[in-house]
Amino acid sequence: MLLSLSITAALAACQKPAGNADAGDTAKAEAPAYTLDESKLPPVNRFQASDLDPGKSACSDLNGYVNGKWVAANPIPGDRSSWGAFEMLAERSLAVQRQLADQAAAKAGGSGVDKIVGDFWATGMDAAKINAQGIEPLKPELAKIDALADGPAIAEFLRASAKQGNGYLIGIGSMPDFKNSDINIAATGQGGLGLPDTPYYSKAEYQKIRDAYVAYIAKLLELSGVPAADAASQAKDVLAFETRLAKVSKSSEEMSRDVGLYYNPVSPADADKLSPNFPFTKLFESQGVAVPAMFSLSIPAYHAEVSKMLAEVPAAQWKSYLRFHLIDDAAPYLSDDYVQANYEFYGKTLGGQKELRERGKRVLGTVDRQVGEALGQMYVKVAFPAESKAKMQALIKNLGEALKGRIENLAWMSADTKKKALEKWSAFQPRVGYPDKWRSWDGLSTSRDSYIGNVLAARKFNYQWDIGKIGQPVDKTEWSMRPQTVNANYNPLANQITFPAAILQPPFFDPKADDPINYGGIVAVIGHEMTHGYDDQGSRFGPTGKFENWWTPADAEGFKARTGKLVAQFDGYKASNGKHLNGNHTLGENIADLGGLNAAYDAMIKATAGQPDPKIDGMTRDQRFFYGWATVWRRNFTPEELDNRLQTDEHALSEFRAIGAPSNMPAFAAAFGCKAGDAMVRDGDKQVVIW
Repeated sequence: MLLSLSITAALAACQKPAGNADAGDTAKAEAPAYTLDESKLPPVNRFQASDLDPGKSACSDLNGYVNGKWVAANPIPGDRSSWGAFEMLAERSLAVQRQLADQAAAKAGGSGVDKIVGDFWATGMDAAKINAQGIEPLKPELAKIDALADGPAIAEFLRASAKQGNGYLIGIGSMPDFKNSDINIAATGQGGLGLPDTPYYSKAEYQKIRDAYVAYIAKLLELSGVPAADAASQAKDVLAFETRLAKVSKSSEEMSRDVGLYYNPVSPADADKLSPNFPFTKLFESQGVAVPAMFSLSIPAYHAEVSKMLAEVPAAQWKSYLRFHLIDDAAPYLSDDYVQANYEFYGKTLGGQKELRERGKRVLGTVDRQVGEALGQMYVKVAFPAESKAKMQALIKNLGEALKGRIENLAWMSADTKKKALEKWSAFQPRVGYPDKWRSWDGLSTSRDSYIGNVLAARKFNYQWDIGKIGQPVDKTEWSMRPQTVNANYNPLANQITFPAAILQPPFFDPKADDPINYGGIVAVIGHEMTHGYDDQGSRFGPTGKFENWWTPADAEGFKARTGKLVAQFDGYKASNGKHLNGNHTLGENIADLGGLNAAYDAMIKATAGQPDPKIDGMTRDQRFFYGWATVWRRNFTPEELDNRLQTDEHALSEFRAIGAPSNMPAFAAAFGCKAGDAMVRDGDKQVVIW
């Protein structure tokens, strides 16, 4: 994925499952006509020669040379924790979505996706009604929590909550079987934490964040009616509860660098022995799912600990934990006081946002999370020209041929492994713009009565739809991303690369730009996603998506040695806060950047072969290619968000993605006349060559 390998997102759904695409009517048959006023959209962000900083050198810092002036002139908006090419396109997508949501809400007696989107939008924008309701929508559930007396009662509550799509610590979801990716199996994993990652619960550097978290927990509990002294005490209990969970949970780095952790096939009987106080046989039965012969129990130590806690942790502490998380999960959809408290911690303390995002953007975020593909049907009708899809398909073909050539010419890989790599290459499935089949929303009932009511209805609907796939063939037409999402991804379990409509705009894809700019932008993104099939985790899956080893031992060792050099390269980079990047955590994305940019350069050379290379604004073809790449990564972070990203994100900070791959390419040095010893020239033993 441009912003993550999709398997982590897909399998995270095992904890709180979300809906995916389903066989339904086509966009032409179901989606009505909508209009778009482009004059109301934010301007596009494309590379311009005036962006270049003459006081800096591409050979010293490509990012500073291309993006320094732009970053200085474009401060982070108050309602954002970062600002750059991704965020600007996201704002443009939101502006399109808002017009569509307004139109859907205005339709009287609508049905299908019209009604769903219109109901969410109308109720979400009705601040007066939401504020009048306050905590009332949660009172029945809060009463159930207050009545819990012991471990068995708590376990029953957890099962009942999971059935509504509200898995607190343990839930089930569907995922393709790693050993037979044509069939969906049941799966579960770790969860239950409110802070971003396990180190936040133990490292001294995060003490202030832990203190702020405790204050936030107490604030929410107080707002719900818990006396101040009791709320303060309960908040400490919640942190202690989560700290115990964190000790047996894997960190984000551990999960991202060992995809095998997601797959641990066990029988329900063996899982019940591991977790006697929360038996999985009973969990399946309570969800209406036939007890399977096998399912994936990821992170067994976590589940064993939850079972122990059901016996050892006092019911009062469990109730504090459940009460807080019920309110916390609902806070964005409740009255202004809950929304503000939620923003103060997650947005301001953790992200460094200076102000709360306006209601419309928040509601659109909810629509996207809960019923995003319904809105996506409307989006592609007005925001994705047919010619864009055709052009993308041609670029994908060009890039694919370039990647094939690089694999064929690898000097370090044996013929046996190379044959398998090419088999995987031939099985790539590219998807552009939007799904060929849209998900059916039949059975989801929404209304104009309650915003959180619609959210809860969608959660339950999505969950029931997801677990309904267990034991069924995998529908490989499904998309895990919505068309209005500014991102792209690779799914190793299906060997698919996906490019949603919203990312196919400047600076990634610019119909008005010359070929080199687009090859450095969207074609490098295509290459990035394809190379994910050969990164340190994607390379553990074969052509059909099966989890298998297709490497000879010698080639595997050679690959590890080369990727180790890339780890060392990024370990050496230091962020503006003085902290070093984590080359191991970001390895997969860095491999994809390096392979993708090299393949994109090869594709550009072939596409422009025999053509003259007239300078445009004094820039050569190759220079414009690397400018296109760097422009994609113009971005700035608040100090808080930067710190959070360094700990939790499997992507390197954008400024280092702009320079990391080019510095390993002789073509870059040649394009700018860089010499040995320049910061942007990695040669000799320092140069990293993989795919």
